[in-house]
Amino acid sequence: MRLQGKTAIVTGAAQGFGAGIARRFAEQGARVMVADIQGEAAAKMAAEIDGIGCAVDVGDGASVQAMVEAANAAFGQVDILVNNAGISHMPKPMEEVTEEEFDRVLRVNAKSVYLTARALVPAMKARKSGAICNISSTAGISPRPNLNWYNASKGWMMTATQTMAIELAPLGIRVNAVNPVAGETPLLPTFMGEDTPEMRAKFLSTIPLGRLSTPLDIANAALFLCSEEASMVTGVCLPVDGGRCI
Repeated sequence: MRLQGKTAIVTGAAQGFGAGIARRFAEQGARVMVADIQGEAAAKMAAEIDGIGCAVDVGDGASVQAMVEAANAAFGQVDILVNNAGISHMPKPMEEVTEEEFDRVLRVNAKSVYLTARALVPAMKARKSGAICNISSTAGISPRPNLNWYNASKGWMMTATQTMAIELAPLGIRVNAVNPVAGETPLLPTFMGEDTPEMRAKFLSTIPLGRLSTPLDIANAALFLCSEEASMVTGVCLPVDGGRCI
């Protein structure tokens, strides 16, 4: 029970990596807010883990503030934040990505980290404690072609993680990131372009351990980074990638 007595917000938690993180945190004793733009799905997941659900648009400041206020009302305080919500564009040459697609990717993958920090960090500073975990990607370390602006958004998240960590460390707040390789989530077809046996084989050939990541893989990494076992760990961007970035 490594998170016994802790409270957590996990964004994008109705499915995929976020759902895995929410389940694992709850199993380890945390009270979890399942936050997702899909409100009904968030409520369903929350019921499964005895948490609370919240519909949120992580790219909208008022929506993020309302999410934090709801968490504070339910929990009293928020000890852990996992910025998991993310989105990509379909693989295509960089100049063919539309402005709308570009704005959407940066809004969800980058602006959300700023908005959640703006809403949560002041209270963490006042308590001189807190843990933030950003779910980045191997795309930010070893970019694949034709996912240019998604790659860039995840590189941004890694830099944000490190600059947040160095600024907040003297105040007792740790900030780390997990960099997953692609996994069995709703975003997988977006990365591959098409989900066919041939494309999967090509994708898997780039991962030395020979498999995609799972929500549990990512949840276990986030659990460690957000637990007291990692009390001396901050500013780390941890690849969970089966060796892809070696």
